[in-house]
Amino acid sequence: MAFDPLQERGIPLDEQLRNWRELDVAPIDPDHADPHTRCRILTMNGVEAEAITFSHQLARHCPDLEIRQQLARVRYIEAQQQEAVSRLLPGVASVTETMIAYEQAAVDLTAWAARMEPDPYLRQSCEFVLLEHVDHLYRFANLYELIEHRAAEKVVGRLTEVLPGRPSYLQHRDPADNVRRPYDRSMTEPLSRLHVLTLMSAEQQITSYLMNAGPTCIEPIARGLCQELAMVGEQHVTHYESLADPAESWWERLLNHEYNECYLYYSFMETEPDPRVKGVWELHLGMELEHLRLAAELFRRFDGRDPDQVLAPALPPPVTFEPNKAYVRDLLATQVGRTTEGTGYAHEPHERFSAMQSTIMSGGQPPSEQVVEDNRAISGAEYRLETEGPAPAGLQPSR
Repeated sequence: MAFDPLQERGIPLDEQLRNWRELDVAPIDPDHADPHTRCRILTMNGVEAEAITFSHQLARHCPDLEIRQQLARVRYIEAQQQEAVSRLLPGVASVTETMIAYEQAAVDLTAWAARMEPDPYLRQSCEFVLLEHVDHLYRFANLYELIEHRAAEKVVGRLTEVLPGRPSYLQHRDPADNVRRPYDRSMTEPLSRLHVLTLMSAEQQITSYLMNAGPTCIEPIARGLCQELAMVGEQHVTHYESLADPAESWWERLLNHEYNECYLYYSFMETEPDPRVKGVWELHLGMELEHLRLAAELFRRFDGRDPDQVLAPALPPPVTFEPNKAYVRDLLATQVGRTTEGTGYAHEPHERFSAMQSTIMSGGQPPSEQVVEDNRAISGAEYRLETEGPAPAGLQPSR
């Protein structure tokens, strides 16, 4: 029977508070954990961060003291959830290794969402960004080999291939061309809303990490690569956030946030092979069911509608981290040369794109190109991980 979070009982809010010992969960084994377990952890870290940020923004626009107090209580629990989730990450990883894990998560999460997305425009929006994360994974893999003398396969296993995607230097676009056309909240499928919110949350987390961790790197090439790709990440956040209908009320957005957290924790509980990590997902799902109930009450009170009018009657099929190699290769063979123009997509460079490229590239060779050249010079070849035979012909990572 399908799981309907609106009909399930969660953990009462006054029973959700945890002490320091309970929050200090043991990390996964960096050498033996399933790479996709780490992807799930990174995804939920970003989703919880977005939930906290949104709650703060809602509180700043809410005049009702009692509601602000309720938001604060739920937000504190969300912060505890994020702390527990983040503590699952092993503390030995370098910035570069962590970014490889983030990019693997972005590739396989975005590919899954694109494959499942029912709206053609939203699917194209996912596929467009996917090819940029493919290339980011490739750049960080070359950086990893260059400065740490290690292979990215150590991080990604053989679940995700490391191939050049849309070259990173071609990802710098006029900011106006990163704004997409929003979905119509009265017509879009509930699953589409969840995809947009999940991917926006993941992009925010990646961008925030690059901006904060990048300056801590010692090597100039690492600092430069983090800086360059953080600016692309800013574009990705704009890309996804603009897909959401701005006519959604604060209470509808709160409802969607809580429902999405239930969806993701349930998905990961169903697909997680690590029993200890699965226990964290199960516990947090019980908490989120109560958060959803409280959000549904506010939605009924202030929007005057029933949550069933905007939410799916039951959770969609679970979000699944799995290999997407054939899907990615097909996109590389057919869409790698695209850019954006207005709210649509273009097959050829246009005036705004060329002007942006001229300004950005006037600083010399971009770090994303230099890292591949430097690694090729030191290691004898660029780093790739091809598990399904040669990649599509014509993909040239460097100018």
